[in-house]
Amino acid sequence: MSLHPAPVFVARRLTKTYLMGEIAVHALRGVALDIYAGEFVVLLGPSGSGKSTLLNILGGLDTATSGEVWWRDHDLTQASEAELTAYRREHVGFVFQFYNLIPSLTVRENVALVTELVPHPMAPEEALELVGLSHRLDHFPSQLSGGEQQRVAIARAIAKRPDELLCDEPTGALDYDTGVVVLEVLARLNQELGATTVVITHNVAIASMADRVLHLADGHIISVEQNPHKLSPRELRW
Repeated sequence: MSLHPAPVFVARRLTKTYLMGEIAVHALRGVALDIYAGEFVVLLGPSGSGKSTLLNILGGLDTATSGEVWWRDHDLTQASEAELTAYRREHVGFVFQFYNLIPSLTVRENVALVTELVPHPMAPEEALELVGLSHRLDHFPSQLSGGEQQRVAIARAIAKRPDELLCDEPTGALDYDTGVVVLEVLARLNQELGATTVVITHNVAIASMADRVLHLADGHIISVEQNPHKLSPRELRW
């Protein structure tokens, strides 16, 4: 695909250290990366490799111990908590392994919660139509399958028209068939909305649908792989 020459994310010498009692845990050890507008990027690696920590720093949910990370011309490492909150609210859509839907609200109401926070949101009905759930607007989460709940979570993430869509193991709790449907939704939204999409997974098969794959191990990016021929989610096997 043709990529914009200016990256939307730039990280250099990025470290993150957590103190567990008297023990220092090094989650990231000098990470450097560039991610470009409209890309579909997979962060691949085993548990404990630093994937979630990196995604959380890119999304403004966590801060680095040292180094630099930029989103466009905004230095996230120097941002105040108020600035990070505004960045998350206005520019980033998050999708997690667990759906975090409010059980007492309908599907439409769960998505509408987000649209009240941003200046130019999609209508909840439009976001839900994009993920194929326009027939489930007035159902409650308990009336949906796991895959449908995850698609509601994706609709909630995209309803604020985010520049970046950051997904942490979005198929981790789903079976193969349901996972493929969710991946199809993410691929379609990446293409149609142009949102830069970063997906964490330990599932090697999912890497084949990415523009680029960043392999992490022990807090380092150990390799970066460009996919010359992306597969569709339906072509993936695991």
